[in-house]
Amino acid sequence: MRTISPLQQARSKYEPKLPCALRGHVKAISGEATQSVDNQEEIKKLFPNTYGLPVIRFEESDAPVASEPLNVGVILSGGQAPGGHNVIAGIFDGIKNIHKDSRLYGFLMGPAGLINHKYMEITPELMDEYRNTGGFDIIGSGRDKLENKDQFDKGLIILRELGIKALVIIGGDDSNTNACILAEYYKAINAGVQVIGCPKTIDGDLKNEQIETSFGFDTATKVYSEVIGNIQRDANSARKYWHFIKLMGRSASHIALECALQTQPNVCIISEEVEAKGQSLDDIVTYIAQVVANRAADGNNFGTVLIPEGLIEFVPAMNKLIAELNDLLAHEAEDFGKLDKDGQRSFVIEKLSAENSKVFESLPEDVARQLTLDRDPHGNVQVSLIETEKLLAEMVKNKLAEWKKEGKYTGKFGFQRHFFGYEGRCAAPSNFDADYCYSLGFNAAELIASGVTGYMSSIRNTTRPAAEWIAGGIPITMMMNMERRHGEMKPVIRKALVELDGKPFKTFAQYRDKWARETSFIYPGPIQYFGPSEVCDQTTQTLRLEQE
Repeated sequence: MRTISPLQQARSKYEPKLPCALRGHVKAISGEATQSVDNQEEIKKLFPNTYGLPVIRFEESDAPVASEPLNVGVILSGGQAPGGHNVIAGIFDGIKNIHKDSRLYGFLMGPAGLINHKYMEITPELMDEYRNTGGFDIIGSGRDKLENKDQFDKGLIILRELGIKALVIIGGDDSNTNACILAEYYKAINAGVQVIGCPKTIDGDLKNEQIETSFGFDTATKVYSEVIGNIQRDANSARKYWHFIKLMGRSASHIALECALQTQPNVCIISEEVEAKGQSLDDIVTYIAQVVANRAADGNNFGTVLIPEGLIEFVPAMNKLIAELNDLLAHEAEDFGKLDKDGQRSFVIEKLSAENSKVFESLPEDVARQLTLDRDPHGNVQVSLIETEKLLAEMVKNKLAEWKKEGKYTGKFGFQRHFFGYEGRCAAPSNFDADYCYSLGFNAAELIASGVTGYMSSIRNTTRPAAEWIAGGIPITMMMNMERRHGEMKPVIRKALVELDGKPFKTFAQYRDKWARETSFIYPGPIQYFGPSEVCDQTTQTLRLEQE
């Protein structure tokens, strides 16, 4: 018997709340036909069997629906996010509710488990060990991509062997794009296997009108905000350091923005604003240095700077460089890999366009090197490996040294660097994520029972009590457009970036000048699981502002 903490023992007794529509007999109501967010003709051509399907909403029903046992498979794909185990618990309870003899199989270590026929049956005893816990360790996760016919056919062998009629893929935008491709293929060949997606990513960039938030965002931002608050209290106590804190968020700044709203730091850089204003690295450095100088003039030689992980890709000059580097390394990876470090640097400088070569040469050698490291499975630069917090802190230090010589700055500048990433991905889910994830999984079971494929589980109206949440599903093709990946145009789910005219950013922009000069820190403290609702059941500031 595993030893578990007192908190985990107490949390195991928590019963997640469900929307009223999912508590008894359920009927599916179909809405209007849908279309993709862009590139409609191209997407329709690529997905003739799963394009244009209607949005589905579930409602309570008086009449029970005839049912038979469901054998379902589940895959955890991509990075971890708090609440994944509750999604699986929701699927498990949902299919058992449909028929007591239903069975759930977990494919081990992500999509590779399906391809390589590595799986385990999830039993009631096993499921009970993992309810309301963080992590993906019940079956593990992986970043392998499901993208070609051979993989689909290999997967179909084990699905048929186990009698699995539906597969639930729990993942982010790339994983759910692959789920949509798989659903289309299985539908085209009449494989008899449904594919359903669930929206997961702590980055918060998988959302739209039907998907109000991705699971894990609530918990992760609360974890990060707790630690930022602790650092801010330390900074305000010692009064001698500026803390440069990089936060997860490769393609969007939702985490940084949410943490800023929760903690009120002196500086928070929003990548989308940097791109919209065409700012250079020097523009960003000058802005931070000016905040440092202004606070120093008031006798405050300390503060906090929040930096989104993917910032470097949003600086226009850097974005152009990275785009060309991605294409170059996609097509000439073999020749590049044969060279030593110096040879690789020369190779890149020689092969790039004159403009991008100049930018590459201007970067500190370690940062330039980080830009050429191995890409992730989706062809993207691994921005978490780029020490943006170090780059900015050093550049601010140099800028202030110049200003000191010119008599424009008289303060003291010492800095500390932090990167908060893995710390937030596997935390025990907040009450919101525990409820939301369980509802997403239970809802996925009802989508399976309704016979659809190529849909994503959708729970809306999430700022209201869980009983009032709206359950249903949306066609994954509805969220897709065409983008360049690995040097080719491919169908992908469009990422939801921070909207500069949206309420969360506008609220931040309204107060940031005040936070920059004054010490307005908030110390949120740890996630609370037990106690008054105003402490335990608050949604993120982002969700509250967006849904007001």
